Amino acid sequence: MKRRSLLLGTATLTLTQLAAACESKPSLKIRSLKNAIPAQLVSKFSLDSKPSSVLQVTQSTQLTELFALLQDWKRSPQTKNQADLVMLGDYWLTLAIRQELIRPIDPQKFSNWPQIPERWRTLVRRNNEGQLDPKGKIWATPYRWGSTVIAYRTDKFKALGWTPTDWKDLWREELRDRLSLPNNAREVIGLTLKKLGKSYNTQDLDKVSNLKKELAKLHQQVKFYSSDAYLQPLILGDTWLAVGSSADILPLLVTQKDLAVVVPLAGTALWTDLWVEPASGNPVPLVAKWINFCWQPSVAPQLSLLSKVSSPIVVGMKPENLPGEVRTNPVLLPDAKILARSEFLLPFEDRAIAQYRSHWEQMRQVIKG
Repeated sequence: MKRRSLLLGTATLTLTQLAAACESKPSLKIRSLKNAIPAQLVSKFSLDSKPSSVLQVTQSTQLTELFALLQDWKRSPQTKNQADLVMLGDYWLTLAIRQELIRPIDPQKFSNWPQIPERWRTLVRRNNEGQLDPKGKIWATPYRWGSTVIAYRTDKFKALGWTPTDWKDLWREELRDRLSLPNNAREVIGLTLKKLGKSYNTQDLDKVSNLKKELAKLHQQVKFYSSDAYLQPLILGDTWLAVGSSADILPLLVTQKDLAVVVPLAGTALWTDLWVEPASGNPVPLVAKWINFCWQPSVAPQLSLLSKVSSPIVVGMKPENLPGEVRTNPVLLPDAKILARSEFLLPFEDRAIAQYRSHWEQMRQVIKG
């Protein structure tokens, strides 16, 4: 759940060192989230490009830093290290548009644009205020996506005789003081709304009966709230259940055999990483080549497997055309009914934001009994 936190840090992909030896080749400068671009794909793109091209990929540990870079480049457009393409979480798209940090994109440049599922195409079509608008411009291209999931310790739940499958399980008495939740009002209030049969994007919370009561009960269950330090306590057994990002949790399953993960049956929150073009830069033809490459049906499943975060392309592919490791992974590719019940966290008006903030503060002030 680090996706919306405010920590900073950078690292550079080892393969970018190839650029120094290939200065005569066309190059594409990319700023991405750490580990978001598998090294194998960098190499394949360079080999498949005609003429051969070079990706110069600089990585950041937090999406916040990538957003800050866009702001810096707007203030100083002549900066030498400016990238041609930047990764941005959908959470930041509204602000990036409002602050004029990015420019619209022509989807006709991308041959596989029609293969992107409609809900992703809808998500990036916005007006100049960053609000969803069916007549708006396209501001970004979807790269990969994941969800908010429930991770739990199988050894602890074996003794309980049941395993969590849905949000309602977080309220069970056996889990009192045993779970961690994201330090994020939209996520926590949202999952409570899903438990009550409502949408994550419900704006008028005052019309939701029993919401405050449910939030107070949930608070009694929580050992701590954290969006970036919740995994180690789960590994150590200090907590038995944690709500977090699939991108954080899936890689742990390789080594942590006592952990399991489930996408809640009622549906969950979705997030997606996007490619945006800085408004302060100049269009580069290789941008379209890179995005088209990522959306190839032969590449998208490999991206999903290598990064353990799904490409939107795999959602629309026939099951028989997907590797078994993707097709049978209920987190990388959730059941279609669960996915249909899941939602992106859409931008809110100020009044709704204030309501969520108020409910969040009241929830956290409840005295645990």
